[in-house]
Amino acid sequence: MFISIHIFIGVLVTFLPISKALMLFVLIFGIVTIYKNKNKNKEVFYIVGYIIGVEVFLRMTGGTFLYETGKYSVLLFTILGLLFDKINEKSSIFFLFYILLLLIGIVFTQTPPGESIRKAVAFNLSGPITLGFFAIYCYKRKITITQFKNLLFICLLPMFSMISYIYFRTPSLEELVFSTSSNFDTSGGFGPNQVATIIGFGGFILAVFLFIRINLSLYIFIDAIFLAYFIYRGLLTFSRGGMITAAFAFLIFAFFMFSYQKITIIKISKYVFVTFVLFLGIWLYTSNITGGMIDNRYAGKNATGVKKNDVTAGRGDIIDMQLESFYESPIFGIGVGNGKYKRIETGKRVTAASHNEIGRLIEEHGMLGIIALFILLIVPLENIYFSNNYQRAFLSAFFVFWFLTINHSAMRIAFPAFVYGLSLIKIVPDEE
Repeated sequence: MFISIHIFIGVLVTFLPISKALMLFVLIFGIVTIYKNKNKNKEVFYIVGYIIGVEVFLRMTGGTFLYETGKYSVLLFTILGLLFDKINEKSSIFFLFYILLLLIGIVFTQTPPGESIRKAVAFNLSGPITLGFFAIYCYKRKITITQFKNLLFICLLPMFSMISYIYFRTPSLEELVFSTSSNFDTSGGFGPNQVATIIGFGGFILAVFLFIRINLSLYIFIDAIFLAYFIYRGLLTFSRGGMITAAFAFLIFAFFMFSYQKITIIKISKYVFVTFVLFLGIWLYTSNITGGMIDNRYAGKNATGVKKNDVTAGRGDIIDMQLESFYESPIFGIGVGNGKYKRIETGKRVTAASHNEIGRLIEEHGMLGIIALFILLIVPLENIYFSNNYQRAFLSAFFVFWFLTINHSAMRIAFPAFVYGLSLIKIVPDEE
């Protein structure tokens, strides 16, 4: 029923300007629910999870009051959760220090005349700071298996609205001329990178539910159709990062889950065979629809089938420039948001904002950024190490989601902050 409702919401938003009302409802409902229940039932997780699932959908439909509304909302609900719940003091020290390291970079921000310092700082730091606070909230926090499965389901629901909206907003595929570039026409008119990231996460959740035999609908084959359609829509965005990240995350999940369940080689072979057949069928169908362009896209070739000199779409050039900036200002970096402006001023070939959060940290925060990065890497790895394989299956997948996403999409949306926080939790049996 909930899935049907959200599919219908996607249809409504296609024809009626109600997305801002939807955003307002989510905010009010979240605040009232958390305050009324004092977060006794982990309401913060559920509300934040829903915002993660709905953020890109609201952006593409004009439902956000500010561009960073999703991140600010996650930050708001996280702070509410911290007010009602105890926190692990050890984590507070680590992540408060991480936040402090980021804030120091603001001192060195120098925007060109006519540019807003506030916007430069908000664009580059709203995601990392949201991550810091959500990490404080999540660190070693216990969530039962049932609560955790409910959380994943809640994350998934608004993605059905987005998929529904994209379906109605996409022109007839027969009329589209496909190339090997990211495709806005098949992404609801919004950034394919961000759309593919969320669709990839949705596909991951659907695959996990199929793997551990949780039925979303009455029949498992309907759930398999949901998964196939998510993969199909994700491929049609022609944005590789989100789909490849989801695939790697699921492989990590399956590896640890196989180890936990001690499944025989024969059963593993069956899983692999079914997965291969399903994906091959989706790929061949997508390839036929796109005239083979999807093959060239993932092979790093242009529309004529010739191998591209730069398969990173300019990201490699940006990283080289970021390292040059680091060598010039290795201690404190060049300041928050200054990387883009420096590339514009020097007339570099690629002047876009960084898609790589690691490169941005090194360029704009210098050694302080490297220290911040080490904090982000070490703390979840320690949590994963001292977990059983059932927990590792999920925690490792979330860690992979965070790390690969910030390498191809930086922290444009709140999603990386969310999955990073989830890599820090403790998943416990319902009895606890």
